Amino acid sequence: MEDISIKTRAEESIRGEFHSRLFEPFTKACKRYRLIADGDRIAVCISGGKDSMLMAKLFQEIKKHRKADFDLVFLVMDPGYDSENRTLIEKNARSLDIPVTVFESNVFEETDKASKGNCYICARQRRGHLYAKAKELGCNKIALGHHYDDVIETILMGMLYGGQIGTMMPKLRSRHYEGMELIRPMYLIREEDIVAWKDYNGLEFLRCACRFAKEDLTDEGDVSSSKRLEIKKLIAELRKVNPSVEANIFRSVENVDLKTVIEYKKDGERINFLDDY
Repeated sequence: MEDISIKTRAEESIRGEFHSRLFEPFTKACKRYRLIADGDRIAVCISGGKDSMLMAKLFQEIKKHRKADFDLVFLVMDPGYDSENRTLIEKNARSLDIPVTVFESNVFEETDKASKGNCYICARQRRGHLYAKAKELGCNKIALGHHYDDVIETILMGMLYGGQIGTMMPKLRSRHYEGMELIRPMYLIREEDIVAWKDYNGLEFLRCACRFAKEDLTDEGDVSSSKRLEIKKLIAELRKVNPSVEANIFRSVENVDLKTVIEYKKDGERINFLDDY
């Protein structure tokens, strides 16, 4: 298949077959959570996986509609990939006509020194490097490819393993990089629809490129021992008896009644129901 045909097929499928499952929830999230504004310069952060590559194509598509005047930078950070992984990312970017800016970091090395295979430290390090590079390139926002399933899994993980109620927010102001903001425009897109788009177009993307997890990858690209995979399986089981369970998990953090909460935190202060009982 010629490179141009890969690009054309991928774009036409977004406008046609997958319009209601991908493009519509993408634009809905952008509007609902006010993710894009005139004058924005957005660093679309591409890890090389299916989610971030699709996000890049959706950003290109929404820009064609000219609903807002904004600029895009497609940013790829190489945290220490093996050469074949770096090659795959660059090949897919060319095939899909995504003009990427690639920069290198030593995140894998830093994570190895801190705590071998610690996903939290790795993610935090990656984000810091992305913020810094995006700011250097004149961007005021970075976009990450987290989707609906990531959101509901995060809610349950917080409750079951972290003892807290919270979620992955659709946008956040950076605490360390003044004037910078993180946005998640894939917030309302289901993972199964991303996989369907990938398979429909015969695309092969990077899965988990972490060298610590290589021996433990499942077909979905998750680390088999991870808590997130446990939660994913739990939700799948709950869905068998309650088809609305995913939507209910998502809505649970939109329908919080503070009068029914024993204690909550606001601006670092703990507020107990007994304080004004």
